[in-house]
Amino acid sequence: MMALVERARGYEVAMVASDKPDAAGIAWAAARGLATFALSPKGIGKPAYEAALDRALRDAGVEVIALAGYMRLLSDDFVAAWRGRIVNIHPSLLPNYKGLDTHARAIAAGDGEAGCSVHLVNEELDGGAVLGQARVPVERGDTPDTLAARVLIAEHLLYPRILSEFVTR
Repeated sequence: MMALVERARGYEVAMVASDKPDAAGIAWAAARGLATFALSPKGIGKPAYEAALDRALRDAGVEVIALAGYMRLLSDDFVAAWRGRIVNIHPSLLPNYKGLDTHARAIAAGDGEAGCSVHLVNEELDGGAVLGQARVPVERGDTPDTLAARVLIAEHLLYPRILSEFVTR
């Protein structure tokens, strides 16, 4: 999220939102004068949470949602309401390794390279159209953590560039 804010070209970050009110990113964004929305779905349920999020996004004038570190599945209804306007980053070369534990899975498979993908969000987990990818070599002796650290650097470079291309097309 910080990379999207700091490297914004061709887009303006209208709001930073989180499902974790105590998330460090919320405090970071607020300290920079960005509008924030923070609400936990616990106790209110997914439909009420998504309705409040949708209202906040629309009230802030959001046109495109860029997910970063958001580890919740969005409902089909929410995705449908924002169809073609939700972008996400995933730490694998999609369609390989959808879901979790991507780095461990790439290493276990003996892959020579891993990486990250920016994709549109649809109803299928990590299944939307890929907008861009960055490749990172899997090095001898890599662990999931060492590979994740190198992929994260690639993510911070790729995501702002692809988001900029997406919103200015």
